[in-house]
Amino acid sequence: MASNLWSEDRFSCSVCLELLKDPVAIPCGHSYCMGCIKNCWDQTDHTGVYSCPQCRETFTPRPVLRRNTVLAEVVEELKKTGLNPPPAQRYAGPGDVPCDFCTGRKFKAVKSCLTCLASYCETHVKPHYEGAAFKRHKLINATGNLEQKLCAEHQKVLEVFCRTDQTCICLLCSQDKHKSHDTVSAETERTGKQKQLGETQTEIQQRIQERLKEVKELKQAVESLKRSACIEIKESEKIFTELIRSIEKIHTEVIELIGANEKAAVNQAEGRMKKLEQEIAELRRRNAELKQLSETEDHIHFLQNFQSLCAPPEAGDLPSVTVNTDISFGAVRKAVSELKDHIEDFCKRELVKITTTVNEVAVYSLQAPEPRNRAEFLKYSCQLTLDPNTAHRELSLSEGNRKVTRRRKTQRYADDQPERFSSWTQVLCRKGLSGTRCYWEIECSGRRASIGVTYKGISRKGLGLSCALGCNEKSWSLFCSGSSYSAWHNNNETAITAPLSPRIGVYLDFNAGTLSFYGVSDTMTLLHRFQTTFTEPLYPGFRFWVYDSSVTICQLN
Repeated sequence: MASNLWSEDRFSCSVCLELLKDPVAIPCGHSYCMGCIKNCWDQTDHTGVYSCPQCRETFTPRPVLRRNTVLAEVVEELKKTGLNPPPAQRYAGPGDVPCDFCTGRKFKAVKSCLTCLASYCETHVKPHYEGAAFKRHKLINATGNLEQKLCAEHQKVLEVFCRTDQTCICLLCSQDKHKSHDTVSAETERTGKQKQLGETQTEIQQRIQERLKEVKELKQAVESLKRSACIEIKESEKIFTELIRSIEKIHTEVIELIGANEKAAVNQAEGRMKKLEQEIAELRRRNAELKQLSETEDHIHFLQNFQSLCAPPEAGDLPSVTVNTDISFGAVRKAVSELKDHIEDFCKRELVKITTTVNEVAVYSLQAPEPRNRAEFLKYSCQLTLDPNTAHRELSLSEGNRKVTRRRKTQRYADDQPERFSSWTQVLCRKGLSGTRCYWEIECSGRRASIGVTYKGISRKGLGLSCALGCNEKSWSLFCSGSSYSAWHNNNETAITAPLSPRIGVYLDFNAGTLSFYGVSDTMTLLHRFQTTFTEPLYPGFRFWVYDSSVTICQLN
């Protein structure tokens, strides 16, 4: 029975939605907690008129509130039956709109009234469905910030849309400041924009599908790359292991060769020393006999042995040799050292090729597609400014260091700048570009100018080609003669056949190693593309031949 009573809200306060505490009945017959109805009437701007929160019946003067003892006893009995409180999930949580009429812990609002400018929970919204006074009120799903739906000037509900000013207004605004404007009801404008919204949603959903497809393809590419990298690492380890074994084998052979030669030479020397020592011993014996003979007093003995003892000693069978007292394997060490240098140089050259190959495999496996139109190029636009410290004295910078012009009159630049070009009329930008995609546009005025990029290490002093943009291995450029184009790198020229364009687009994909020049008009016309491997940040730069020629770095939005 308690469950039925609770479900019918007979013993709950319609303000706090909990069991009645100190229940009171007001003249219309509805019951509330004494504290809830007091707070409600205390907070209401009643101007001497008080109303029931449920049926909106008004009372004058303020009714005297007395505790309903019978109802209080019934509620106490219901509490003893173990009646459960309202479910917790109905309370307002983070992100929910709270009920404006709940006191204490507020419940989640389910509807908002644009007439009352208040939000109501399931219980407090009932009068709007049941009371005749609320039939004209406009209910919407619960929403916060209801004050934003009011006209700031007239405090009326915004229900008209001004197409002229593209803003929401109230009825009074439509008859006043917006009287001559194109106005329609908010509902009518919503209908029109709903179609546009649907088209945008369709476009977004299509793009989502495209991106999901790209994500899927990228995942597959990543997995393929991982598998391929794993295989290549294992195979490379095998090859390098074999290479190390080959070097170790050569090492062993050289050591053994030196050891064998050492052993042979030592054996030969030791054999000769043994024979020499034997000969020395024999000569010493003969010398002792001769001494003994020379000292004898027996003339007959002397004469009898003189012939045999004074015969010259045999020369022996030892060949005559020249002994090198400074024996060394230094020549071998030099040969081994030269082998090491040769292998290291060879490995360095091959490593450059291997690195380029690995980078191309990795980059081209995962890189995003090349931009197809100017809108896509503009996604990579970067803001560039010229560096006065690099400008030749005949180059004048203007427009916030975005324009450079060659003048006959030299400019007053500082003399002690090591970055300044002393002979070639060139200037570089401040910012070095690396590790990303960049796009910028250039407008040329006059004749004979070069647009390009260079490493920071390009020479700055003298007339040598090591200073000139496009004439060395550190720079790449597009030469605009006024009637044709040509591409330059390391002093090699590539002629270009293409219509002239007053605006040139430069697209750098650093990781992919591409530098592209485009003629910018209604379409993007590729003039030339350099393909290489960039190893340092690139600085955009310009070079001039004739006076009054200028280049402007365009401001891209």
